[in-house]
Amino acid sequence: MNKKNLIVAGIAGAALAVAAAGGAAWAHHAFAAEFDGKSPVLLRGKVTRVEWINPHAWVHIAAVGTNGTTTAWMVEGGTPNTLLRSGIDRNSLKPGTEIIVRGYQSKDKLCRPACKANGRDVTFPDGKKLFMGSSGTGAPVDGSDASEKK
Repeated sequence: MNKKNLIVAGIAGAALAVAAAGGAAWAHHAFAAEFDGKSPVLLRGKVTRVEWINPHAWVHIAAVGTNGTTTAWMVEGGTPNTLLRSGIDRNSLKPGTEIIVRGYQSKDKLCRPACKANGRDVTFPDGKKLFMGSSGTGAPVDGSDASEKK
């Protein structure tokens, strides 16, 4: 590759990096941009998949409703690092693990391809309850985050 091609490749790479960073910045949002603080949800079901991605991890669960029907939910958590610091890791959220998630439903109630919620805390089969949200996002002060002042 000659010097001119290296410069063009470098510029293209830099532009791609800036575009990618812009997308990540856009994807990170305040709670109120996507979720409804007046629509609390309590979801009980089995983990089907976990996406350990930034800026928010997603826990997919098959939640069983009071009428016995199963609904797919995507529950947004904090960053993977936030979850790890809270004590939540890949071993605690394996597919098939039954959990209870308390959180808030998205403003978009259409549930396509799945219902979405922002998770505030998760309770495991052994009764252990851990914070799974992210602080300072504008979510309701509901006692889930010990670092928030009431």
